[in-house]
Amino acid sequence: MLKRMFVAPDPGRARLRFAARAVLGIGLAVVVCFLAGQSVIGAVTGGLAALLALFTVTDPTVRGQAVTTALLPAVGVPVLAAAAELHAVPVARDLVFLAVVGAGVYARRWGPRGHSLGVFSFMTFFVAQFLHATPAQLPELYAAVLLSVLSAALVRFGLWCYERRLPPAVVPAPPAGRGLARVTTRQAVQATAAAGFALVVGQLVSGQRWYWAVGATWWIFVNTASRGETLVRGFRRVLGTVIGICLGFLLAVPVGGAPVPTAVLIAVAVFGIFYTAAVSYTWMMLCVTLLAELLYGLLGVLSPGLLALRLAETGVGALGAGLAVLFVLPVTTHAITDAWIQRALRCVHACTAEAAARLAGSGTADPAPRVAELEQLLGRVRLAVAPLVHPLNPMPARKRRARRVLALLDDCAREVRGLVAVAADPEASHDARLAAACWRVESAVESLTAGRPEPVHSPAEPPAEPALAHLHGLERALTDLAEPLRAPTGSRLVGA
Repeated sequence: MLKRMFVAPDPGRARLRFAARAVLGIGLAVVVCFLAGQSVIGAVTGGLAALLALFTVTDPTVRGQAVTTALLPAVGVPVLAAAAELHAVPVARDLVFLAVVGAGVYARRWGPRGHSLGVFSFMTFFVAQFLHATPAQLPELYAAVLLSVLSAALVRFGLWCYERRLPPAVVPAPPAGRGLARVTTRQAVQATAAAGFALVVGQLVSGQRWYWAVGATWWIFVNTASRGETLVRGFRRVLGTVIGICLGFLLAVPVGGAPVPTAVLIAVAVFGIFYTAAVSYTWMMLCVTLLAELLYGLLGVLSPGLLALRLAETGVGALGAGLAVLFVLPVTTHAITDAWIQRALRCVHACTAEAAARLAGSGTADPAPRVAELEQLLGRVRLAVAPLVHPLNPMPARKRRARRVLALLDDCAREVRGLVAVAADPEASHDARLAAACWRVESAVESLTAGRPEPVHSPAEPPAEPALAHLHGLERALTDLAEPLRAPTGSRLVGA
């Protein structure tokens, strides 16, 4: 875990810039709120709104990000009003909260924008419970949300919009389906059921802090698609919370809400959330837990008993999520894994075809976007396979097979990148053998993804010509993939 945090590659220092900009944007939002005469509660609301605006908006283009950011208050303000108005009507409040959970997860079917708006609506309701917001506070909270989203937008799209210099991100669409065959529909039902469990049991644990259980359930479902992913994420959330609570005893409790050291530690926690999010959910949850403890310190309610209660409520939320994915419309790990592996393999073939066309002299062929898509798809494969290679997985044979598949897919990606680099050379010439080699790659991919029984033939000795050498390596990796993908076990990784 430490290695993933400190040694993980950061191409172009993207994570560093992402985290540093978050600290700047959230800091500006809090300062603006205080300058506008906001109370501590208003400033906390604004800071959290800015954090969400900078963290959850992930559209592939800057224009799309700006539109989504502008829409955040449109969903957040009505939800905030409902949460505050229903504060004194627990039954209605709870039902509306569950409806927000279900709608927020269901909205993921509309891609990154739906995901962002769903997260913002849920977290707005959650923050209202966190701060015990009342109708009398609504004007101040509205102003805090609007000022903070504007401040975050100013930093993100004005002062430091490094995305303008980058090509548009490739966001692979989730596997399609209709009705209950669609993953987002199943997850909406699962998340609502899990949140209902967390809400009821969480209130039995604490009538004041029950919302922590619902929050834990919600965030366990974010960026997951199968029951295995959800269970692993729940484990990591609990682990990160435990470590964060231990750190809170060392830092947040002694500080006791003192403004200057608390502000410094909050900046460090915010930086940690953004910097670690892409590489370690456990580390991110450690930072989130520390941030929550520091905010409670500012509000004057932090105590060792509250930290223990936070751990208990997190456990309730994780249990609710685990039960829901196991028994409510379960989505198997292998079903999701198979879908992403097949898409990755087809993308390998598309990259190869584009590169070969470029080498043949085509002026319109451009393999670069396909390579970017392949990287995104491999990231989804790693996420889907994570439960199979987790240290707590009790099935060593499947663990070994899954690791073998990941390694060979990485080999495919490396050879594809090499082939594309050769194709980018204007002096590279076309070799008549490229067409035959590309046909063999296509045949191997079709054999692996379509469930055809014919064998994938091993290539001949590698040629010296660079493009053909990369195609040879790609053929070799695809040939080796046939064994783990067609292993005669109860759950195949492709074609099940």
